[in-house]
Amino acid sequence: MSIYDLKVLKRDGNEFSLSELKGKVLLIVNTATGCGFTPQYEGLEKLYKKYHEKGLEILDFPCNQFGHQAPGTDSEIHEFCQAKYQTSFDQFKKIDVNGEEESPLYTLLKKEQPSEEIHGIKNKMSMKAIEKISTTCKNLGDIKWNFTKFLVDREGNVVKRFDPTFNPLDMEDDILKLL
Repeated sequence: MSIYDLKVLKRDGNEFSLSELKGKVLLIVNTATGCGFTPQYEGLEKLYKKYHEKGLEILDFPCNQFGHQAPGTDSEIHEFCQAKYQTSFDQFKKIDVNGEEESPLYTLLKKEQPSEEIHGIKNKMSMKAIEKISTTCKNLGDIKWNFTKFLVDREGNVVKRFDPTFNPLDMEDDILKLL
């Protein structure tokens, strides 16, 4: 199965086929508006503005599985992101990324990239603390927290997974290699 075989739900509930993104570099992120990592929206938007015309698409999937940090409706989440961070990339319907109700997209992403490399002592300590409080992270490869990021090349290959502590702006070189 390829990422292009999958469909996801747009914020309005309509189906969207990921095959429409063939030939694009994708950055797929599970997000939350009430998380300590929420300011990463700023970096994501900078990357989007800088590289969208060259083929970068950012797919934002709000998720309320980690500390219930994505409360509200899909519309409320979208309005918050636009007002606070001026986001202009696609934001999809809220999903689960782990467990019985997890999105098939995240099943595929986790299968293709089951782990991430964590850089720096501070980030490693943060992730250890997160792992202890993450109640939905039960299996190898599960998403540990909000703002886990996956990079997908123009052919639909999931090439890299970035942990929640990883600053989006620090992945610019990885994105440039794929563009």
